Amino acid sequence: MSMMNRLANSQNTYQGDTKRVLCICSAGLLRSPTAAVVLSAEPFNFNTRAAGISEEYAMIQVDDVLLTWAQEIVCLDIDHFDALTQRFGDYLGRTETKPVLILNIPDNYRYRDPELMTRITKAYNLATQSPSDKFPEYVDHQKDAEP
Repeated sequence: MSMMNRLANSQNTYQGDTKRVLCICSAGLLRSPTAAVVLSAEPFNFNTRAAGISEEYAMIQVDDVLLTWAQEIVCLDIDHFDALTQRFGDYLGRTETKPVLILNIPDNYRYRDPELMTRITKAYNLATQSPSDKFPEYVDHQKDAEP
């Protein structure tokens, strides 16, 4: 399939309004496919894809088409985020701002390991909370006060 066809398919309107989330790990074999399963199920119900950032090991590599498709990017650890920005920093800088979340989950789980699935759920929920939800002691209560 040509790059133009893939780009056109990435914006197919029949995908609906469901948030499109790209999950990234090193090879795209264990953590990111597990994250895609977790985030495509209740309570999230996102449209997900999994890919690897490693050019040497990934069966499905992160590329411009997947980045165009995604409305949100989930990196399973900081190394994936660093590699993403190193390889695709120019692309990411010239597109609309997309949330990039880092879940900080180590590479020591099997595919669909129940503990991994629980950690992904908790880490995603924590990463998507507003700062005031994460750190309630820092909420500026003065802004809500009557003048």
